[in-house]
Amino acid sequence: MKNYQSKRLSQLGSAIFSEMAQWKEEVRASGMDVIDLGIGSPDRPPSDKVIRAMEQAVRKPEVYGYPTSEGSPAFREAVAHWYKHRFEVELDAESEIVTLMGSQDGLAHLAMAVCDPGDVAMVPDPGYPIYSASLVLAGVEAYFLPLREENGYLPKLQEIPGEVLRKAKFILLNYPSNPLSAVATRPFFEELVAFAKRHELLVVHDLAYSEMAFDGFRPMSILEVEGAKEVAVEFHSLSKSFNMAGCRIAFMVGQKEAVRALRVLKSNIDYGVFLAVQEAGIAALEEDMEQRESVAGLYERRRNIVIDGLAAAGWTIPRPRATMFIWARIPEGWTARQISREILYKAGVVVIPGDAFGKEGEGYVRIALVQEEDRLREAVRRIGEFLQTVKPSK
Repeated sequence: MKNYQSKRLSQLGSAIFSEMAQWKEEVRASGMDVIDLGIGSPDRPPSDKVIRAMEQAVRKPEVYGYPTSEGSPAFREAVAHWYKHRFEVELDAESEIVTLMGSQDGLAHLAMAVCDPGDVAMVPDPGYPIYSASLVLAGVEAYFLPLREENGYLPKLQEIPGEVLRKAKFILLNYPSNPLSAVATRPFFEELVAFAKRHELLVVHDLAYSEMAFDGFRPMSILEVEGAKEVAVEFHSLSKSFNMAGCRIAFMVGQKEAVRALRVLKSNIDYGVFLAVQEAGIAALEEDMEQRESVAGLYERRRNIVIDGLAAAGWTIPRPRATMFIWARIPEGWTARQISREILYKAGVVVIPGDAFGKEGEGYVRIALVQEEDRLREAVRRIGEFLQTVKPSK
């Protein structure tokens, strides 16, 4: 019998995620209460205003026709207004914005739109898995940029080989970062834009976590840098900032040719985002511009519960300045997968081993702040007991 699975499927994703899912089901089947701090999916619904906008929109007969793949003019105008409000960045809604069915949609397809098979693209290690998976789908060669703690999880641009730079079409980065919770500041973005211009690179910046920052930190858009729109595109999502993960709505903005290329590709493979969802997205952006309370305060409180609780148990972790994740160096004597498995089986808490995000992630775990405060305290209590009673196996 013929094999009806392509070879490229074996290169997609990380086997660790499948393994973790199996472990989780085994633990649940044993009767243990599992606290899942694995997947970064918001645990709260959108605001009442957003839900009402969706309710009203689904009653309109006109929303049930095919939408346009680039997004409705009204939604793109709302994005342009929000970017001006939030970042002081001017965007042309007609040529510099494309609407997406979640940022993963755009991230998965961008390489197909701007690269040819055999091209090179630079992606972070550790990095969100779709970054490298998208290159597999497009037949593009990945060059992995090692992001290490001693350099603040920023790439050393000057160490990228010249041969790679000559062949590369784009460099993809993500600040604030999933999984690293790392942040970047204006001097780095200025250096990155200048670097891209020298080497004729497209910069792809994933800014999905810009509204989840703490302690007064305010993440910037790379498009704030002078001249950045000549060489950079930026992804943003309503999933995390506005608790709309299941709605599947996001956008890419910036460099016109790349925006046009992604629009052309999407016009051949989908019909865009349901118009009722786009109207809910408009409501979310408008509410935010009316000084809606950000989700940042919620996640800052959750961060403090986990960081302070684990510190009291003897596991000291730097306090991240942004995102819904904690990137934690594990105690000595463990591998990332080993300690993740033991925390799940012994404490009933799901965390993700760092090597699920690339080889540079070995030695770390990612903890998602996606449970209410009482559940997070219980998770910390269980992990603390685990650390006191269990030693690494040899």
